[in-house]
Amino acid sequence: MGIEAALPVDGFLTTQLRRVINWSRRSSLWPMPFATACCGIELMATACSRYDLARFGAEVMRFSPRQSDLLIVAGRIAIKTMPVLQRIYEQMPEPKWVISMGACASTGGVFDTYAVVQGCDQFIPVDVYVPGCPPRPEMLIEGVMAIQRHIDQEGMPPPGAKRAPLGIAVQPSGVPRAQPVGVTIGS
Repeated sequence: MGIEAALPVDGFLTTQLRRVINWSRRSSLWPMPFATACCGIELMATACSRYDLARFGAEVMRFSPRQSDLLIVAGRIAIKTMPVLQRIYEQMPEPKWVISMGACASTGGVFDTYAVVQGCDQFIPVDVYVPGCPPRPEMLIEGVMAIQRHIDQEGMPPPGAKRAPLGIAVQPSGVPRAQPVGVTIGS
């Protein structure tokens, strides 16, 4: 597969080298956006200067599946676009991770119709579920960080072995606060 095949089994040098390799993989995730609805706007906002996904090494949005290792499915998926999504997933090189962003991508959302897929996890394995309609950019960043933590802790899956999806659900981390300006009604 790569440099891992040439390394001896366990030793100080190889352990440190594995940590460096995991750090470099974690810090250079290249996402492939599959944005079909309003969640795509939040995905775009995540890459803007206010939230700055570049701080986490995922600023290079690749629109070629052969150059990306993180698929972000944002928005509802129609039955007609599901084969396209499956083909994109199959064309991505291993290791690959998937984030299901928003209620529509995870469960079909409010679109309980025959034309909308009721969750992309029925057709492709999903590693991280980001809830919300649409989810805030901070939630997507938390999903990316969950995948980075997994890469740091677990490293690479063994060559040729099938990796089970992680199935992580991101929990909201924000605390609602009062508005900075008081609202008065009347005089």
